[in-house]
Amino acid sequence: MTLKVYETEQDAWTVLRIHGELDLVSSPVVRQSVHGAVAAGQHHVVLDLSGVLFCDSSGVNVLIASRRLMKSCGGRLRLILPARGAVDGSHVNKVLGALGVRRLFDVYPDADAATDDRSQPLTA
Repeated sequence: MTLKVYETEQDAWTVLRIHGELDLVSSPVVRQSVHGAVAAGQHHVVLDLSGVLFCDSSGVNVLIASRRLMKSCGGRLRLILPARGAVDGSHVNKVLGALGVRRLFDVYPDADAATDDRSQPLTA
C-alpha cells in the first residue's frame, strides 16, 4: 500500500492528511511534507493520522522528529488519532502508547478540534 499526503489549510494551521502505511519506505514522504510546510513558513502543523492503518518504528521516528522540528522553530505540532479500532486508524495510537511516547504529542479527535486553540488535547 502506498502512502499519500494531502495538504490543506485550516485557519492558521497546515493540515497534512496521511493515508496508507507509515513505514521505512514511506516515512520520508511525511518527513518531507512537514519540512516543506516549515520551509513555506507554516509553523502550526496538524498530522491527521486517521487514515494510517500501519505504523512501524520508522513512522514513530518521523513523528518524533517532526515534533522536534516544530519545537525548534517555535511552532506547534498536533496529531489526529481517532479512538476507533485499528482498521479505522487507531493503530498509530496503540503503537505510540506501547512505546511510551504517546504523552509527547498533543492529540485531538478531528481537524476542527486540532485547529481550534480553545480545544484541549485528549488525555494519553
